[in-house]
Amino acid sequence: MQALLDLRQLTKTYQSGSHNLTVLRDVSLTVLPGETCAIVGPSGSGKTTLLGLAAGLDTATSGSVLLAGNDLGSLDEDARARVRNEHVGFVFQNFQLLPTLTALENVLVPLELRGTRPDPAHALRLLEQVGLKDRTDHYPIQLSGGEQQRVAIARAFVSQPKLLFADEPTGNLDGDTAHRVIDMLFDLNRTAGTALVLVTHDPDLARRCGQIVRLRNGQRSDT
Repeated sequence: MQALLDLRQLTKTYQSGSHNLTVLRDVSLTVLPGETCAIVGPSGSGKTTLLGLAAGLDTATSGSVLLAGNDLGSLDEDARARVRNEHVGFVFQNFQLLPTLTALENVLVPLELRGTRPDPAHALRLLEQVGLKDRTDHYPIQLSGGEQQRVAIARAFVSQPKLLFADEPTGNLDGDTAHRVIDMLFDLNRTAGTALVLVTHDPDLARRCGQIVRLRNGQRSDT
């Protein structure tokens, strides 16, 4: 089976004054279609940097990123954005909902960015699937944190992505709400076949994934 995401010896170095700061060094990772992968490690270990490189939000100093067969390092920013729009969904810790749009309108945003004809019926089904059938016309300010994150999950899946990146998706949620949100992510993974790559500090969440990548000081670690 061909890898959906193939990271090879990724290194990321920043210029810091007269010195170079290497935040990621020679990290490799492969994710197959439908697979679940957790990226774990202490703060400052390079987890979010790795996620950004994998999604083409940033470019590596060296190494390669193949996403759905596309070599992101050979593409300009616009081309990388097109690959993301076609293949990738995102769930962020801070929800990233647009405050002037309703829950339903927020879910439809990725389709509009892709230039695809909006499908409100599909968006409504997703909102119903995450338990928000009666909140479709509410604005983010009218929703709890857990409800906003569920809107973000519906938005992430509306374009039927092959791969979902989630950066600390439960970081701002209480324990019970966090468990419900994670159950929804894995339910959607099973029903839609979308691969999940999660950055998390939660060991219980990491253990639910088929693959765990541990980072320490910017490098893969087996401990």
